[in-house]
Amino acid sequence: MAHPVADPVGRSALRKVAWRLVPFLGLLYFVNYLDRTNIGFAKLTMSEDLGLTETMFGLASGLFFIGYLFFEVPSNLALHRFGARRWIARIMVSWGIVASAMAFVPSAGWLYTLRVLLGIAEAGFFPGVLLYLTWWLPRAQRVQLIGAFLVAVPLSSALGAPLSGAVIQYADGLFGLEGWRVMFLVEGLPAVLLGVACWFYLTDRPADARWLTPGERGWLDRTIAAEGGTGHREASPWRAMGSPRVVALGFVYFGVVYGLYAVSFFLPTVVAGFAERFDASYSIFETGAIVAVPFLAGAVTMVLWSRHSDRTGERRWHLALPAALGGVTIPVALYLDSPFTVMAVITLTAVGICCALPVFWHFPPLLLTGAGAAAGIALINSLGNTAGFAAPYITGWVSDATGSIRPALWLVGVAMLLSAAAILLLSRSRAGEDDGAARVSREAARPAAR
Repeated sequence: MAHPVADPVGRSALRKVAWRLVPFLGLLYFVNYLDRTNIGFAKLTMSEDLGLTETMFGLASGLFFIGYLFFEVPSNLALHRFGARRWIARIMVSWGIVASAMAFVPSAGWLYTLRVLLGIAEAGFFPGVLLYLTWWLPRAQRVQLIGAFLVAVPLSSALGAPLSGAVIQYADGLFGLEGWRVMFLVEGLPAVLLGVACWFYLTDRPADARWLTPGERGWLDRTIAAEGGTGHREASPWRAMGSPRVVALGFVYFGVVYGLYAVSFFLPTVVAGFAERFDASYSIFETGAIVAVPFLAGAVTMVLWSRHSDRTGERRWHLALPAALGGVTIPVALYLDSPFTVMAVITLTAVGICCALPVFWHFPPLLLTGAGAAAGIALINSLGNTAGFAAPYITGWVSDATGSIRPALWLVGVAMLLSAAAILLLSRSRAGEDDGAARVSREAARPAAR
């Protein structure tokens, strides 16, 4: 870490917080991301059953984000008001029910409807967890631990891809359902069970944590309160949402997320296309295993990159460089001449996207606190996740219009490169922010005078 905690009480508090919260929240996000992206694997057989074109599939994938975007800010404000324990439990139970209900869609229209409802049910989960972690983690240690939480994104793709492929291939006919329907059914149920667990397991604030000693609770309260009183921040939700910097951060996040969802939704299709391009045919399960490789690499490098960012205290280039790497590599991947080289370059794309994600979320809390943080973080996530609608829909539409996925991936590359340039311009005027925030964190982390 950039600034090790000198106080043994502080070290003990952070260790307990990390082990109690991060693995559990990471498991929740693993299920969350799996349930929103498993439609990419369902597509391999679902499209024929429901009569979906590439454009229709892209629309179905992206419609999730319509409900998600409209309800994101209200949901995060509700979490700030009612507490994470209650609100995250509500979110998970409702999205698990909708995710499982997708097993029974009879037509494309019903698929569209449930994708919108899934977004509404899930709205607020991701920014809510990020907001929740700012109540527990001092800024100097935050990127590394948020990186440990966000590793659920590549892991859900790495482990979920072969899992989804295996269910579709080998559970076909179970309960009288097609394999893709069984997949939706069984992958939605864990969210309901984990939502019930949230009610009993999560603690809203350090002051309520009986699993910390009084000294540890006091250290966390002092440290985080001191950080909340520094810098220029937007305390009002409306002022936060109207801040140009908040909107600019949403634009930066858009480019990174555009790359993430383009890869997540269409990589199974790319691998399935190897049969035509290279005469290399794979089963659905084998496709899942191949898709897992880039995301496993992304998971490992995400953890290492986050640690390096905290250790050095540098953020701008730790975000800009991996975003640029993803932007440069993704458009050229499909011009290569073998499955191995295509997957090697797509692996570099996945590494770039995964490394950029945790470092990005260092920036919003520098601007925001209180209810303003709840609204601002949700707005940034909402603006960024408009890419969740744009990426699959535009990629599908361009693929249908041109007969090739290559032009669509050039658009993905441009979006990520613009994000890399934007974060360098946006953060240049705040180059001293990290140093000032780190000083506050170090001073608050010192043992109280006796």
